[in-house]
Amino acid sequence: MSPLHYSGILLPFIILFISVTVFLHRRKGIPINWPLLGMTPEILLNIHRIHNFATDFLKLTNGTFLLKGPWFANIDMLFTSDPANIHYILSKNFPNYPKGPDFRKLFDILGDGIFNSDHELWEIHRKTTNMSLFKHPDFQTILETIIKNKIEKGLLPVLEHSNNETDLQEVFQRFTFDTICLLVLDYDPESLSLGLPIVACEKAFTDMEEAILLRHFMPEMVWKLQKRFGLGKEKKLSEAWKAFDEFIYKCLARKEKEDKESTGLLTSLMNGFNGKSVPSCDSKKFLRDTILNLMVAGRDTTSTALSWFFYLLAQHPSVENKIRKEIENKTRGGKWKTITIKELEGLIYLHGGISEALRLYPPVGLEHKSPMKPDILPSGHVVDKETRIILSFYSMGRMEGLWGNDCLEFKPERWFSKGGNGNGIKHEPSYKFPAFHAGPRTCLGKEMGMIQMKMTAIAVICNYRVELVEGHLVCPSDSIILQMKYGLKVRLAPMETINQGG
Repeated sequence: MSPLHYSGILLPFIILFISVTVFLHRRKGIPINWPLLGMTPEILLNIHRIHNFATDFLKLTNGTFLLKGPWFANIDMLFTSDPANIHYILSKNFPNYPKGPDFRKLFDILGDGIFNSDHELWEIHRKTTNMSLFKHPDFQTILETIIKNKIEKGLLPVLEHSNNETDLQEVFQRFTFDTICLLVLDYDPESLSLGLPIVACEKAFTDMEEAILLRHFMPEMVWKLQKRFGLGKEKKLSEAWKAFDEFIYKCLARKEKEDKESTGLLTSLMNGFNGKSVPSCDSKKFLRDTILNLMVAGRDTTSTALSWFFYLLAQHPSVENKIRKEIENKTRGGKWKTITIKELEGLIYLHGGISEALRLYPPVGLEHKSPMKPDILPSGHVVDKETRIILSFYSMGRMEGLWGNDCLEFKPERWFSKGGNGNGIKHEPSYKFPAFHAGPRTCLGKEMGMIQMKMTAIAVICNYRVELVEGHLVCPSDSIILQMKYGLKVRLAPMETINQGG
C-alpha cells in the first residue's frame, strides 16, 4: 500500500482521537494541552473572560494549575488560588518572591515606584510613604476635608444633573482621580464637574491596565514589536505614558513655583525622600514614578470597589435598605456631612457590604510572582526562577472550600462577628481575603481606601436609590484592574422624592 493509502485509513482515527480528547476535556473544563501550541487556542478563546476562565479550571484542580503556552514562547503560568500557596508566597517565604525583572518589564510604565520595587528601594518607599503621608499628623483631617468637599462640590452636583442613565463607574473614577490628585499633588484637575470634561491623564489609566494584562498572555517579542511600531494596545499604552508624564511634571513644576515653606503632603513626601539612597540619575523622574504608583492605587482600586459595591447593592434592595437605616441611626436622620471618620467604625452593615464586594470583585484580580530560587509550594508544585506564578485573588472569592456553598452570594452578614469583637466586625486572614494584598506588601492605604469608600457610599445612599438600567451587561473588563467592561449604567431615584411618595 502507498503512504497516501495508509494516511487515508489513519486520518479518520486521528480525527476521532482528537474529537474524543476535546470532548473529554471540555466536559471536565480543563484546557487541552496541544502539541507545540500548548493551551494557546483556549487561552485565545477565553482571553475576554480570563478571570472566570481561570476560576473554572482552578475549581477543578484543587486551586493550582499550570497553564501552558506555546513551547517556543516561554509564557507558561502556574495559576493558584490555594490559600496555603498565597500565604507561603506573600508571607512565609516572602524574600524568595520579589517582583523581579519580569514584573518590571511588564509594568515598565511604573518605573521605580513602590509597585515595581524590591529589597532596599522597596523598604525606602514603604517607610517614607508611610511616614510622610499616612502617619502625617494632619493626614486624617486633610483626607476627610478633601473627600467631603469633593462629594459636596463634585459628586453630588454631577449626580443631580445626570440624565436618565448615569455611568456610575465613570463618575467614581473621576471622583477618586480628583481626590488622589488633591491628596498627593495638592491640585484639583476637576475631572468630576458638570459636563464631565475630558482629562487625558484620567482616561489613560484604563488604557494602561488593559495593555498590561494582555502582555501577560503574549510572547515578549510580540508585544515589544507592537510597542516599537505603535500597534494595538501598545499604542494606547505609549499614549497613556505621555499623558501621565505631561500631567505629573506640570503639577510638580507648579509646586516648585509655590511657597517653599509649604507644609502640604506633597512637600512632606518630597522631603521624606531627601538624603535617601534612591535612583539618582533623575530625581524628578523618581518622584514622577512614586506619584504615579500612588495615583494608580488611589484612583483605580477605590473606584473599582465602589462600582462593584453599588452593582451588588442595586441587585439586593433589602441590603440597601438595611444600610440606609443603619446610616440614618448613626447620623441622626441621614445627614451624611455630619459623620466623622471615627463614627464609620460603627456602621457594621456598610462594612460587611463593602467587604463582600471586595471578596467577590477584588480590584486587583491577579498578582504576578516568580521565585529567586527553586522552591516547592505547599500544594506540592515545584517552581524555579523561570516559573511565572499567577495568584488569582478573583478566584479565591469563588471557592466553596474557602467561603462555603453560598460563596457566590452577596451576604454582608458573612462579616458579622459572633462574639468577642467589640465593634461587631469579623476579621479574616489576608491570605484568605487578599483584597488589600497580604504579608509585608499589605496595602499601606487600606485604611484610607475604606474611609473613602464608606464616606462616598454614605453620601450616595443618603441621597439616592441606585437602580440598574435594564438589559445593561455588567462583566469584568480585560484589565489588570477588575473594572467593568461596559461601565455601570444606572438610574438614580432621589430619596427625597421617594420619601414624599413621588
